[in-house]
Amino acid sequence: MDLKNKVALVTGGGTGIGRGACLALAAKGSAVVVNYSRSRAEANETAQMIHDAGGRAITIKADVSRDNEVREMVDDIVQQFGTIDVLVNNASITRHIPLFDLEAVTEEIWDELYDVNVKGMFYCARAVAPFMKMNKQGAIVNLGSIAGNTGLGSSLPYAVSKAAVHALTKSLARALAPDIRVNCIAPGAVATRWWEGREEQMMKLAPNLLLQRISTPEDIAAFICATLEQEAITGQIITVDSGQTL
Repeated sequence: MDLKNKVALVTGGGTGIGRGACLALAAKGSAVVVNYSRSRAEANETAQMIHDAGGRAITIKADVSRDNEVREMVDDIVQQFGTIDVLVNNASITRHIPLFDLEAVTEEIWDELYDVNVKGMFYCARAVAPFMKMNKQGAIVNLGSIAGNTGLGSSLPYAVSKAAVHALTKSLARALAPDIRVNCIAPGAVATRWWEGREEQMMKLAPNLLLQRISTPEDIAAFICATLEQEAITGQIITVDSGQTL
C-alpha cells in the first residue's frame, strides 16, 4: 500500500509509539487522525508537529473502550476526509503489579485492561472495516507486546491482554480478508513514558539485549509503516525487540 494521500487513524497518538506512528505516517504523505482519551495537550502537540512539517493532521477525543465513542469518532473522520484507509491500534494501558502478587489483581483491573487493550482494538477495527471494504483495500496494525508471548510484563493482566491482542489479530485477518490486511507488531522494551520512574531499570536492561539498545518509538513506527506498506502479509505477529526474547 502506498501511504501517500491515505487517511490514517492512530489511537493513543499523542505520546510514545503512537506519536512516532503519527509522525512517520505524516512523513509518508498520509492525513493523520491523532486519537486521544486523556492526553489532549500531547495529541495537539503531535498534530502541531505534523502541521509544522507541512503535513495534515487533526485530533479527536474518544475512549476506545466505549463502542459508541469509537463509532462517533469514525463517523466524524469519514465526514471530514471521506474514508479511512489505515488503522494503527496503539492505545493501551497497564498496571504495574508484581507477577507473584495475585491478590493485587482485582476484577476492576482485569476489566480495565481488557476493555482498552482488547475490546478497544476490536471496536476500532469493526468501525473502520466497512469503509476499507468499500475501497477494496485497507490495512490495520495492532500493537501487541512480547509480554503476550513470554507471559512476563508489567503485570499478569497486561501480559494476558496482549496475548489476546495477538489472537485477535489472527481472527480479524481471517474475518476481514481479502480486502483488509491485519497484522500485529510485538515490541520488546521501548523507551517511552511507560518507564517513567524506572529509567534506571531500563538502562540496566539495555546491555543484556543482543543489540545492546532499547528500541525507540521511531524504530517501532518505521516498522509499523513497513507493515502497512507490505501487501503480501496478514495475520502475522512480528517481534521487534533488539533480541530480547532470544
